[in-house]
Amino acid sequence: MGHGAIDLKGEQILIVDDVETNRLVLEEIIKDMGCSPVLAENGEQALQMAKECVPKLILTDISMPGMDGYELCRHLKHDPKTTHTPIIFISAFDDPMDIVEGFLLGGEDYITKPFIPEVVQARVGVHLRLYEAKNELMEMNRRLQISVSEQLKQMELEKKNILYALANIALQNSDYETDYMERLRRNCGILAQGMQLSPLFEDKISDSYVDTIELATPLCDIGNIGVPVELLKKKESLSEEEQEIVQNHTNIGARLLSDLYVNSDYNEFISTAIDIARHHHENWDGSGYPERLREQKIPLAAQIVAVMERYTNLTEKGARSREEALAVMKEEAGIKFNPDIYTICCKISRQFC
Repeated sequence: MGHGAIDLKGEQILIVDDVETNRLVLEEIIKDMGCSPVLAENGEQALQMAKECVPKLILTDISMPGMDGYELCRHLKHDPKTTHTPIIFISAFDDPMDIVEGFLLGGEDYITKPFIPEVVQARVGVHLRLYEAKNELMEMNRRLQISVSEQLKQMELEKKNILYALANIALQNSDYETDYMERLRRNCGILAQGMQLSPLFEDKISDSYVDTIELATPLCDIGNIGVPVELLKKKESLSEEEQEIVQNHTNIGARLLSDLYVNSDYNEFISTAIDIARHHHENWDGSGYPERLREQKIPLAAQIVAVMERYTNLTEKGARSREEALAVMKEEAGIKFNPDIYTICCKISRQFC
């Protein structure tokens, strides 16, 4: 079966909720997907069931008597059998900080009440596919240890294809033009090549570095696969809590990519991709996220993507001309991004797409 056609039929989904009505509603929604729901009415019962059936995904309410959803999540993430099992929290969305805490504990997503069957099925489907894809990647890692050189190259290519497929899903969840990521990838490669010719960067950027950053850039927002679609597409201003959820895509993406280290040259690609995914929203003056890094503490690959992401966003859909975009960025140089990289950007801007 191809990577894009993962069979979800019969997959066991553990549903944990102390309210019988919620359990029954979710049971029918999961059955309609062709999956097999397993019901638990409290955290203690869920822990025992998870050990016995090892479900492919867990839906758990946050607020339950006795062991709540957070404590259940902690136990599951510390058990080697279930540490990688996706956990989706059920929330009434009356306190967004509940959702933020869920992400910090390792939860992959949340679903709001009252349940909308299509939304539940879409979220569950995405995370089941992501779980299966991650398992495939981990299995590839084990196989790579005993593979010969040609097999290594082929399997690394397969890994990249899976990663790009996941990144594509994340991109579709966002409100970008279809060619946005291809433009960003090409522009980052062009900028990196231009920086090679500068005395400031010539010792930091090799030909292989240029190739690697072009390969890694499309994975910059892969973490958006774990961010609610409605927040990614929301036109109105986000609340502070919603901003925290969206900004967490940097950690989600870095965590996903960090699982893929192997003993080969593939690590250079993964290491660069992790740097970009985690830090491409850091600002030169330290006002960015997630770690508020400043100046040269920001990985160079992330600096390059930050500059080109701004340029590509400003010129998307023909909103601004090249000259207008650079004028806007001039005011941000030294604040949002490296002023030396901006200077080089201006010199070679006619090459950008």
